[in-house]
Amino acid sequence: MTTKSGALRRGRLVRAWREGRVGPLGLVLTPASWAYRAGFLAREAAYRRGWLARGRLSCPVVSVGNIAVGGTGKTPAVEMVARWLVEDGRRVAIVSRGYGRRAAAPVELVSDGGTPRLPAEQAGDEPLLLARRLPGVAVVVGADRLAAGRWAVAELRPDVVLLDDAFQQRRLLKDVEIVCLDARAPWGAGGLFPRGTLREPRAALARAHLVVLTRADRRRNLAGLFQEIGQYAGPAPCLATDYVIEGLRDLGSGAPEPREAIAGRGVLAFAGIAAPERLAEALAGLGAIVRGVVAFPDHHRYRRQDLVAVVHRARVVGASLLVTTEKDAVRLGPVELESRGDALPVWALGVRLQPVAGAPVDAWRAALRAGVDRVGRDARAEARP
Repeated sequence: MTTKSGALRRGRLVRAWREGRVGPLGLVLTPASWAYRAGFLAREAAYRRGWLARGRLSCPVVSVGNIAVGGTGKTPAVEMVARWLVEDGRRVAIVSRGYGRRAAAPVELVSDGGTPRLPAEQAGDEPLLLARRLPGVAVVVGADRLAAGRWAVAELRPDVVLLDDAFQQRRLLKDVEIVCLDARAPWGAGGLFPRGTLREPRAALARAHLVVLTRADRRRNLAGLFQEIGQYAGPAPCLATDYVIEGLRDLGSGAPEPREAIAGRGVLAFAGIAAPERLAEALAGLGAIVRGVVAFPDHHRYRRQDLVAVVHRARVVGASLLVTTEKDAVRLGPVELESRGDALPVWALGVRLQPVAGAPVDAWRAALRAGVDRVGRDARAEARP
Protein backbone atom coordinates (compact mmCIF):
# COMPACT_ATOMS: atom_id res chain seq x y z
CA MET A 1 0.00 0.00 0.00
CA THR A 2 1.34 3.43 -0.97
CA THR A 3 0.66 5.02 2.40
CA LYS A 4 2.42 2.23 4.23
CA SER A 5 5.50 2.43 2.04
CA GLY A 6 5.54 6.25 1.90
CA ALA A 7 4.30 8.35 4.80
CA LEU A 8 4.74 5.66 7.43
CA ARG A 9 8.29 4.90 6.31
CA ARG A 10 9.15 8.60 6.42
CA GLY A 11 7.69 8.77 9.91
CA ARG A 12 9.94 5.92 11.08
CA LEU A 13 13.02 7.52 9.51
CA VAL A 14 12.34 10.89 11.15
CA ARG A 15 11.83 9.19 14.50
CA ALA A 16 15.18 7.40 14.19
CA TRP A 17 16.89 10.68 13.26
CA ARG A 18 15.34 12.47 16.25
CA GLU A 19 16.75 9.74 18.49
CA GLY A 20 20.23 10.15 16.99
CA ARG A 21 20.13 6.83 15.11
CA VAL A 22 21.34 7.99 11.69
CA GLY A 23 23.70 5.08 10.94
CA PRO A 24 25.85 5.43 7.80
CA LEU A 25 24.02 8.66 6.92
CA GLY A 26 26.13 10.31 9.60
CA LEU A 27 29.04 10.34 7.15
CA VAL A 28 27.02 12.69 4.93
CA LEU A 29 25.12 14.59 7.62
CA THR A 30 28.17 15.56 9.68
CA PRO A 31 29.81 17.74 6.98
CA ALA A 32 26.34 19.09 6.18
CA SER A 33 26.13 20.22 9.81
CA TRP A 34 29.42 22.08 9.38
CA ALA A 35 27.99 23.87 6.36
CA TYR A 36 24.78 24.64 8.27
CA ARG A 37 26.79 26.14 11.14
CA ALA A 38 28.81 28.29 8.75
CA GLY A 39 25.64 29.55 7.08
CA PHE A 40 24.01 30.23 10.44
CA LEU A 41 27.01 32.24 11.68
CA ALA A 42 27.16 34.21 8.42
CA ARG A 43 23.44 35.06 8.71
CA GLU A 44 23.84 36.19 12.31
CA ALA A 45 26.79 38.39 11.36
CA ALA A 46 24.82 39.93 8.48
CA TYR A 47 21.98 40.93 10.81
CA ARG A 48 24.38 42.15 13.48
CA ARG A 49 26.23 44.41 11.02
CA GLY A 50 23.03 45.73 9.44
CA TRP A 51 23.55 44.09 6.05
CA LEU A 52 20.12 42.47 6.34
CA ALA A 53 17.23 44.80 7.15
CA ARG A 54 15.20 44.40 10.33
CA GLY A 55 11.99 46.08 11.48
CA ARG A 56 10.10 46.85 14.68
CA LEU A 57 6.41 46.96 15.51
CA SER A 58 4.70 49.75 17.44
CA CYS A 59 3.69 47.35 20.24
CA PRO A 60 5.62 44.84 22.37
CA VAL A 61 6.63 41.61 20.62
CA VAL A 62 6.98 38.40 22.64
CA SER A 63 8.50 35.37 20.95
CA VAL A 64 8.15 31.71 21.93
CA GLY A 65 10.56 29.31 20.26
CA ASN A 66 13.15 26.61 20.80
CA ILE A 67 16.69 25.61 19.86
CA ALA A 68 15.82 22.03 18.88
CA VAL A 69 13.66 20.77 16.02
CA GLY A 70 10.11 20.04 17.20
CA GLY A 71 8.77 18.23 20.22
CA THR A 72 9.66 20.82 22.87
CA GLY A 73 6.10 21.90 23.69
CA LYS A 74 6.33 25.20 21.87
CA THR A 75 2.67 25.41 20.82
CA PRO A 76 1.27 24.56 24.29
CA ALA A 77 3.70 27.15 25.69
CA VAL A 78 2.34 29.77 23.28
CA GLU A 79 -1.16 28.96 24.55
CA MET A 80 -0.05 29.21 28.19
CA VAL A 81 1.69 32.56 27.66
CA ALA A 82 -1.27 33.93 25.66
CA ARG A 83 -3.65 33.04 28.49
CA TRP A 84 -1.43 34.80 31.02
CA LEU A 85 -1.18 37.93 28.89
CA VAL A 86 -4.97 37.98 28.51
CA GLU A 87 -5.35 37.54 32.28
CA ASP A 88 -3.22 40.68 32.64
CA GLY A 89 -5.81 42.56 30.60
CA ARG A 90 -3.93 42.70 27.29
CA ARG A 91 -5.28 42.22 23.76
CA VAL A 92 -3.13 39.53 22.15
CA ALA A 93 -2.54 38.67 18.50
CA ILE A 94 -0.59 35.51 17.73
CA VAL A 95 1.51 35.61 14.57
CA SER A 96 2.68 32.28 13.16
CA ARG A 97 4.43 31.15 10.03
CA GLY A 98 1.78 28.46 9.56
CA TYR A 99 4.20 25.68 8.67
CA GLY A 100 3.06 23.51 5.76
CA ARG A 101 0.00 25.58 4.92
CA ARG A 102 -1.24 26.20 1.40
CA ALA A 103 -1.24 29.98 1.35
CA ALA A 104 -3.87 31.89 -0.59
CA ALA A 105 -2.28 35.22 0.36
CA PRO A 106 1.00 36.36 1.97
CA VAL A 107 -0.83 37.25 5.22
CA GLU A 108 -4.08 35.63 6.31
CA LEU A 109 -6.37 35.96 9.32
CA VAL A 110 -7.08 32.59 10.90
CA SER A 111 -9.25 34.09 13.63
CA ASP A 112 -10.06 37.53 15.01
CA GLY A 113 -10.82 35.89 18.34
CA GLY A 114 -14.06 34.30 17.21
CA THR A 115 -14.75 31.22 15.12
CA PRO A 116 -11.73 30.25 12.94
CA ARG A 117 -12.12 31.40 9.35
CA LEU A 118 -9.67 29.11 7.58
CA PRO A 119 -9.33 25.32 7.25
CA ALA A 120 -6.19 23.54 8.42
CA GLU A 121 -4.79 23.34 4.87
CA GLN A 122 -4.80 27.13 4.59
CA ALA A 123 -4.08 28.07 8.21
CA GLY A 124 -1.64 25.37 9.26
CA ASP A 125 -2.46 22.86 12.00
CA GLU A 126 -0.86 24.68 14.94
CA PRO A 127 -2.37 28.14 14.21
CA LEU A 128 -5.81 26.56 13.78
CA LEU A 129 -5.44 24.62 17.02
CA LEU A 130 -4.45 27.83 18.84
CA ALA A 131 -7.42 29.67 17.33
CA ARG A 132 -9.80 26.96 18.54
CA ARG A 133 -8.32 26.82 22.04
CA LEU A 134 -7.97 30.57 22.60
CA PRO A 135 -11.28 32.38 22.11
CA GLY A 136 -10.75 36.11 22.19
CA VAL A 137 -7.19 35.87 20.86
CA ALA A 138 -6.54 36.72 17.22
CA VAL A 139 -4.34 34.42 15.10
CA VAL A 140 -2.55 35.59 11.94
CA VAL A 141 -0.34 33.56 9.59
CA GLY A 142 2.34 34.66 7.17
CA ALA A 143 5.77 33.42 6.13
CA ASP A 144 7.19 36.95 6.56
CA ARG A 145 6.63 37.57 10.28
CA LEU A 146 7.48 41.27 9.95
CA ALA A 147 4.81 41.78 7.27
CA ALA A 148 2.31 39.63 9.20
CA GLY A 149 3.05 41.53 12.41
CA ARG A 150 2.57 44.89 10.73
CA TRP A 151 -0.73 43.71 9.27
CA ALA A 152 -1.88 42.48 12.68
CA VAL A 153 -1.01 45.80 14.34
CA ALA A 154 -2.76 47.84 11.65
CA GLU A 155 -5.91 45.71 11.44
CA LEU A 156 -6.33 44.27 14.95
CA ARG A 157 -4.70 46.87 17.23
CA PRO A 158 -3.30 44.38 19.76
CA ASP A 159 -1.49 45.36 22.93
CA VAL A 160 1.01 42.52 22.38
CA VAL A 161 2.06 40.47 19.37
CA LEU A 162 2.96 36.91 20.36
CA LEU A 163 5.19 35.10 17.86
CA ASP A 164 4.96 31.32 17.51
CA ASP A 165 8.23 29.50 16.74
CA ALA A 166 10.33 32.61 16.23
CA PHE A 167 13.59 32.23 18.18
CA GLN A 168 15.50 31.85 14.90
CA GLN A 169 13.43 34.57 13.21
CA ARG A 170 15.62 37.67 13.06
CA ARG A 171 13.89 40.00 10.59
CA LEU A 172 11.28 41.18 13.11
CA LEU A 173 12.83 42.68 16.24
CA LYS A 174 11.58 41.04 19.43
CA ASP A 175 11.34 42.44 22.93
CA VAL A 176 10.93 39.28 25.02
CA GLU A 177 12.47 35.96 23.94
CA ILE A 178 11.03 32.80 25.52
CA VAL A 179 12.80 29.52 24.78
CA CYS A 180 11.30 26.06 25.38
CA LEU A 181 13.51 23.14 26.37
CA ASP A 182 12.45 19.52 26.83
CA ALA A 183 13.59 18.46 30.32
CA ARG A 184 14.21 14.89 29.14
CA ALA A 185 16.30 15.91 26.11
CA PRO A 186 17.13 19.63 26.41
CA TRP A 187 19.84 19.55 23.77
CA GLY A 188 18.12 17.21 21.34
CA ALA A 189 20.14 14.35 19.90
CA GLY A 190 23.17 14.16 17.65
CA GLY A 191 24.33 17.77 17.74
CA LEU A 192 23.65 20.52 15.22
CA PHE A 193 21.17 20.13 12.34
CA PRO A 194 21.07 18.14 10.05
CA ARG A 195 23.30 15.62 11.83
CA GLY A 196 21.27 16.25 14.96
CA THR A 197 18.20 18.13 16.06
CA LEU A 198 19.70 21.39 17.34
CA ARG A 199 18.74 24.44 15.31
CA GLU A 200 21.39 26.52 17.07
CA PRO A 201 24.33 25.87 19.40
CA ARG A 202 23.55 25.88 23.13
CA ALA A 203 25.25 29.26 23.46
CA ALA A 204 22.26 30.80 21.63
CA LEU A 205 20.36 30.58 24.92
CA ALA A 206 22.20 33.75 25.93
CA ARG A 207 19.54 35.63 23.87
CA ALA A 208 16.71 34.21 26.00
CA HIS A 209 14.93 36.42 28.53
CA LEU A 210 12.80 33.54 29.86
CA VAL A 211 12.98 29.74 29.66
CA VAL A 212 10.15 27.18 29.79
CA LEU A 213 11.22 23.67 30.72
CA THR A 214 8.63 21.18 29.47
CA ARG A 215 8.07 17.56 30.56
CA ALA A 216 9.62 18.51 33.89
CA ASP A 217 8.17 15.74 36.03
CA ARG A 218 8.28 17.05 39.59
CA ARG A 219 9.44 13.64 40.79
CA ARG A 220 12.74 14.14 39.00
CA ASN A 221 15.66 16.07 40.47
CA LEU A 222 16.12 18.99 38.08
CA ALA A 223 18.74 20.91 40.06
CA GLY A 224 21.60 19.80 37.80
CA LEU A 225 19.66 20.67 34.65
CA PHE A 226 18.74 24.12 35.98
CA GLN A 227 22.41 24.72 36.68
CA GLU A 228 23.39 23.57 33.18
CA ILE A 229 20.78 25.81 31.57
CA GLY A 230 22.05 28.72 33.67
CA GLN A 231 25.51 28.29 32.16
CA TYR A 232 24.05 29.31 28.79
CA ALA A 233 20.94 31.36 29.63
CA GLY A 234 22.50 33.31 32.51
CA PRO A 235 19.95 34.92 34.84
CA ALA A 236 16.92 34.18 32.61
CA PRO A 237 14.13 32.82 34.87
CA CYS A 238 13.36 29.15 34.16
CA LEU A 239 9.86 27.74 34.67
CA ALA A 240 9.38 23.98 35.03
CA THR A 241 6.16 22.74 33.42
CA ASP A 242 4.49 19.48 32.49
CA TYR A 243 1.54 18.30 30.43
CA VAL A 244 -1.88 17.85 31.99
CA ILE A 245 -4.54 15.78 30.27
CA GLU A 246 -7.69 17.81 29.67
CA GLY A 247 -9.90 15.10 28.22
CA LEU A 248 -10.91 12.90 25.31
CA ARG A 249 -13.24 13.65 22.42
CA ASP A 250 -14.93 11.34 19.91
CA LEU A 251 -14.08 12.82 16.51
CA GLY A 252 -17.08 11.16 14.90
CA SER A 253 -19.74 12.62 17.17
CA GLY A 254 -17.76 15.49 18.67
CA ALA A 255 -18.87 14.36 22.12
CA PRO A 256 -16.49 14.37 25.10
CA GLU A 257 -15.56 11.01 26.57
CA PRO A 258 -14.77 10.43 30.25
CA ARG A 259 -11.14 9.69 31.00
CA GLU A 260 -12.03 6.41 32.69
CA ALA A 261 -13.70 5.19 29.48
CA ILE A 262 -10.30 4.38 27.99
CA ALA A 263 -8.98 2.33 30.90
CA GLY A 264 -8.49 -1.32 29.99
CA ARG A 265 -9.25 -0.80 26.28
CA GLY A 266 -6.95 -1.97 23.53
CA VAL A 267 -5.82 1.20 21.77
CA LEU A 268 -3.79 1.97 18.66
CA ALA A 269 -2.26 5.46 18.79
CA PHE A 270 -1.45 7.33 15.59
CA ALA A 271 0.01 10.80 15.15
CA GLY A 272 1.87 13.10 12.80
CA ILE A 273 3.80 15.00 15.48
CA ALA A 274 7.47 15.31 16.36
CA ALA A 275 7.34 12.75 19.18
CA PRO A 276 4.37 10.35 18.73
CA GLU A 277 5.63 8.05 21.48
CA ARG A 278 4.54 10.67 24.01
CA LEU A 279 0.93 10.09 23.01
CA ALA A 280 1.36 6.41 23.91
CA GLU A 281 2.84 7.41 27.28
CA ALA A 282 -0.16 9.61 28.06
CA LEU A 283 -2.65 6.90 27.06
CA ALA A 284 -0.86 4.29 29.16
CA GLY A 285 -1.05 6.71 32.06
CA LEU A 286 -4.84 6.69 31.69
CA GLY A 287 -4.88 2.91 31.92
CA ALA A 288 -5.24 2.13 28.22
CA ILE A 289 -3.62 -0.98 26.76
CA VAL A 290 -1.54 0.55 23.99
CA ARG A 291 -1.16 -1.99 21.20
CA GLY A 292 1.17 0.17 19.16
CA VAL A 293 1.96 3.61 17.72
CA VAL A 294 1.65 4.48 14.03
CA ALA A 295 3.97 7.43 13.35
CA PHE A 296 3.40 9.79 10.44
CA PRO A 297 5.72 12.72 9.61
CA ASP A 298 5.13 15.92 11.58
CA HIS A 299 2.32 18.08 10.11
CA HIS A 300 1.28 15.17 7.86
CA ARG A 301 -1.79 15.86 5.70
CA TYR A 302 -4.00 12.83 6.13
CA ARG A 303 -5.58 11.18 3.14
CA ARG A 304 -8.29 8.53 2.89
CA GLN A 305 -5.84 5.67 2.59
CA ASP A 306 -3.98 6.78 5.72
CA LEU A 307 -6.87 5.90 8.03
CA VAL A 308 -7.56 2.75 6.05
CA ALA A 309 -3.98 1.67 6.77
CA VAL A 310 -4.30 2.63 10.44
CA VAL A 311 -7.55 0.67 10.81
CA HIS A 312 -5.93 -2.35 9.17
CA ARG A 313 -3.06 -2.14 11.65
CA ALA A 314 -5.53 -1.87 14.53
CA ARG A 315 -7.24 -5.05 13.41
CA VAL A 316 -3.92 -6.86 13.20
CA VAL A 317 -2.85 -5.89 16.74
CA GLY A 318 -6.28 -6.34 18.29
CA ALA A 319 -7.11 -2.70 19.09
CA SER A 320 -10.74 -1.61 19.34
CA LEU A 321 -10.09 2.13 19.48
CA LEU A 322 -7.95 4.64 17.59
CA VAL A 323 -6.58 7.66 19.46
CA THR A 324 -4.71 10.67 18.08
CA THR A 325 -3.77 14.17 19.26
CA GLU A 326 -5.73 17.41 19.07
CA LYS A 327 -3.15 18.73 16.64
CA ASP A 328 -3.74 15.76 14.34
CA ALA A 329 -7.49 16.08 14.77
CA VAL A 330 -7.52 19.47 13.01
CA ARG A 331 -6.04 17.72 9.95
CA LEU A 332 -8.68 14.99 9.95
CA GLY A 333 -11.74 16.15 8.05
CA PRO A 334 -15.08 14.37 7.58
CA VAL A 335 -13.90 12.74 4.35
CA GLU A 336 -10.92 11.09 6.06
CA LEU A 337 -12.95 9.99 9.08
CA GLU A 338 -15.73 8.54 6.94
CA SER A 339 -13.24 6.57 4.84
CA ARG A 340 -12.33 4.14 7.61
CA GLY A 341 -14.54 1.46 6.14
CA ASP A 342 -15.93 0.29 9.50
CA ALA A 343 -17.17 1.60 12.83
CA LEU A 344 -13.83 1.69 14.64
CA PRO A 345 -14.02 4.92 16.71
CA VAL A 346 -11.40 7.67 16.60
CA TRP A 347 -10.79 9.78 19.71
CA ALA A 348 -8.54 12.81 20.24
CA LEU A 349 -6.57 13.43 23.42
CA GLY A 350 -6.42 17.02 24.65
CA VAL A 351 -3.53 18.28 26.78
CA ARG A 352 -2.28 21.60 28.11
CA LEU A 353 0.92 22.84 29.66
CA GLN A 354 1.01 24.03 33.26
CA PRO A 355 3.72 24.81 35.82
CA VAL A 356 4.65 21.99 38.17
CA ALA A 357 3.99 22.33 41.88
CA GLY A 358 6.50 24.63 43.52
CA ALA A 359 7.60 26.31 40.27
CA PRO A 360 8.25 30.08 40.60
CA VAL A 361 5.20 31.05 38.54
CA ASP A 362 4.71 34.51 40.05
CA ALA A 363 8.34 35.50 39.54
CA TRP A 364 8.35 34.20 35.97
CA ARG A 365 5.12 36.00 35.10
CA ALA A 366 6.43 39.17 36.76
CA ALA A 367 9.51 39.04 34.50
CA LEU A 368 7.28 38.60 31.44
CA ARG A 369 5.06 41.46 32.56
CA ALA A 370 8.06 43.71 33.19
CA GLY A 371 9.47 43.03 29.73
CA VAL A 372 6.19 43.89 28.05
CA ASP A 373 5.56 46.95 30.21
CA ARG A 374 9.07 48.29 29.59
CA VAL A 375 8.46 48.32 25.85
CA GLY A 376 5.09 50.00 26.34
CA ARG A 377 6.66 52.77 28.45
CA ASP A 378 9.42 53.32 25.89
CA ALA A 379 6.88 53.55 23.05
CA ARG A 380 4.76 56.09 24.95
CA ALA A 381 7.85 58.16 25.72
CA GLU A 382 8.85 58.24 22.06
CA ALA A 383 5.32 59.31 21.08
CA ARG A 384 5.40 62.41 23.33
CA PRO A 385 6.13 65.69 21.49
